[in-house]
Amino acid sequence: MGKHKQTSAAIMLRNLVAMVAVITLSLGVAITIAVGHQLLRETAVASVGLVESVKKRTIDGDDDWENWRKNSTLDTSSSYVVVTNMRKDAKVRHYYSPNTKKLLAVPPTAVPLFRNLYYQPRQGVLLYHQMAHARGIRYDLWQSLNSQVNILVRVMEVTVIILVLTLLISPFYIRRLAHRLTDPLRSLSVSTKTIQASEDPGATPLPVPTKPSEVTDLAVNFNALLAQLHDRQEQQKFFIMNAAHELRTPIATIRSHAQLIDRHGTDHPEIIPKSVHYITEESRQMQELVNELITLSQADQMAGPAPLLDLSQTVTAQLTALLPTVKQKIISRIAPNLTMRGTASAIDHILDNLVGNAAKYSPANSTITVTLHADAAGNSVLTVADQGRGISAEDKPHIFDRFYRSADIRGSIPGTGLGLAIAAQLAKVSGGHFTITDNQPQGTIIQLTLPPANNTAPNQ
Repeated sequence: MGKHKQTSAAIMLRNLVAMVAVITLSLGVAITIAVGHQLLRETAVASVGLVESVKKRTIDGDDDWENWRKNSTLDTSSSYVVVTNMRKDAKVRHYYSPNTKKLLAVPPTAVPLFRNLYYQPRQGVLLYHQMAHARGIRYDLWQSLNSQVNILVRVMEVTVIILVLTLLISPFYIRRLAHRLTDPLRSLSVSTKTIQASEDPGATPLPVPTKPSEVTDLAVNFNALLAQLHDRQEQQKFFIMNAAHELRTPIATIRSHAQLIDRHGTDHPEIIPKSVHYITEESRQMQELVNELITLSQADQMAGPAPLLDLSQTVTAQLTALLPTVKQKIISRIAPNLTMRGTASAIDHILDNLVGNAAKYSPANSTITVTLHADAAGNSVLTVADQGRGISAEDKPHIFDRFYRSADIRGSIPGTGLGLAIAAQLAKVSGGHFTITDNQPQGTIIQLTLPPANNTAPNQ
């Protein structure tokens, strides 16, 4: 059996009520102890004063006792005095104030842990005992604590009443407070289920409550996440649609030529070489597209700390490898000893795409300039400048989009539209970014800025 589902409001209510009860009870106990201690202390001080006043009067006979009785302001209803004459010539050993003999008929029992505190079980009286000696006479004072006990009981009653009222009232207040805090979360949960059931979950944002601020921030972050997921979903749909479109054309060409050979190859063998050429060329384009799709998928998944890379050496080596494949003249200016955090394969692929695109869209007799230098901030800046047809202002924001190709070159210049998209993703995971400007008087300059080796941001 699963655990019982508990809401935040219920957990908050239970814990806060328990906390309030413990605090109220602890406060009541603390007040009771403090009041009891203060009353006991005041009784002790008063008892000492009474004993001292009695001790000043030497009571060793009936006349002395009666004289003290008449002049004393002792409250005989709560204070009891026993005078014991221990002198050898004493005629009367004990003198008792009113009701004292009755009170002491049964010896009081000492209360544990409390000095001078006694309990008279027969009369149910709590007593405080103070004793003094002077000139062979012992003075015992028994002070009744009934009034102090009554005060203490009243304090305890008030504490219990406050505790009961707190336990009765606090749940309503705490429940209201809990709902005020959790209702925005509950609303978000309901809205999330509604959005989840919709056809396009990422297109509908969550409602953003005005308070509390934590829930407001949570809703804003959720909406940002939903928007990001929606964009990625749309990109995936667009990606799949474009990939299918790019594959459909060569597949259709291959099928048509295969059918042509199947139907007329026997009667017209002269069509076979031409059809085989088309099938081979279209198959090559399909293979190129599949390879770039795989490369793009690997670039999307690149993560983790990157090794230290000698960027100057990597760019120089790759340019040397590219020279035989490019018709244009390549001029290079590579600053030495520039390093970064990244992989050589990523830099090689980026440089292949940049130089390959420059060569594809530039005249054979033009020049491609590749430079690598460090800027004032310590970043490495790789620049590829061509003298080709240039990129229009309308196309510049989209040239790094997947499968994007401008209308004037689609169908006239071969390509998949994935090269610069792969380069952009590899630059992103390497911590870099591209900048595109026009080359004067003609052509394009693509600049890649990469962070220095001491920057640990790439690939994290």
